[in-house]
Amino acid sequence: MTDALSAPLWNASISPDTEPHQITLGRGEWIDTKRNNRKILYKTYRPLDAGDGPFPVIIWSHGLGGSREGAGFISRFIASHGYIVIHIQHHGTDSSLWEGKQGHPWDVIRNTHIPRHATLNRFKDVPFALDQLATLDIAPYMDMKNIGMSGHSFGAMTTQVMAGQKRGHGKRQYDLYEPRFKAFYGSFKIPLLVMTGTDDDSPLKNFGYKDRLEVFTHSGGPNQHLIVMDQGDHMVYNGSRGQLAANPKQSIHEEIIKILSLAFWNAYLKNDTAAKNWLTSDAITSWLLDEGAYSYKP
Repeated sequence: MTDALSAPLWNASISPDTEPHQITLGRGEWIDTKRNNRKILYKTYRPLDAGDGPFPVIIWSHGLGGSREGAGFISRFIASHGYIVIHIQHHGTDSSLWEGKQGHPWDVIRNTHIPRHATLNRFKDVPFALDQLATLDIAPYMDMKNIGMSGHSFGAMTTQVMAGQKRGHGKRQYDLYEPRFKAFYGSFKIPLLVMTGTDDDSPLKNFGYKDRLEVFTHSGGPNQHLIVMDQGDHMVYNGSRGQLAANPKQSIHEEIIKILSLAFWNAYLKNDTAAKNWLTSDAITSWLLDEGAYSYKP
């Protein structure tokens, strides 16, 4: 832990540098026969030596041009604390957009039209994935009553749609709220944690961090949390840089992401009163110091 983040956490045994339990990874694919045999790749993270569970489940959705392989540093850490994390890959808005094509992936994606049906299919992948959880060999370890969702960039939007954010206008408007989720990191009808940073500009279009604050500002659900990290940029959540230059605060930002994520999931998926009290008190401000601004709406 850095000196800048040295104030006590809600549990003295927790550290961003420590993964208390070993994890095991799994990979596979599901086929949705009702959508032209659409293939959904997945990757699982499960704690190995933390008992038989059941463990709360977290679904992770990648950003535009991403894959099930992103954000490993977050999911390893969270899974090591007694969670099962499942990354799903959305064909049509994933790495298939740029793989095998000349040029940097971001440049290729900027010049690619993303049709509406690709976005809708991405959203529909989530309830389909939830339907498939019981088919996994690790299903006996899952706590199906405590499921959360998170995502990066386009994956955050996907999370927001599952949380109750409506999309489209008039007859083209749709509501894909998914009631099986209990909390969201990434509404509006249940607890939500929004993470961004002062340098969190979209790599693909003119969209700055202040635009992202609208999710928190206009959310109407209970227990809404927001962190704006000082000099935090767009790609730190994915564990990769893309075309972004190195950020000297990357290690601090990763610590903040891991600890806040764990506190949020513990509070709302494990009913950890100490974690929730920490999230909703001045203690979190003392911990952050000048590394970020934190807001909470009960």
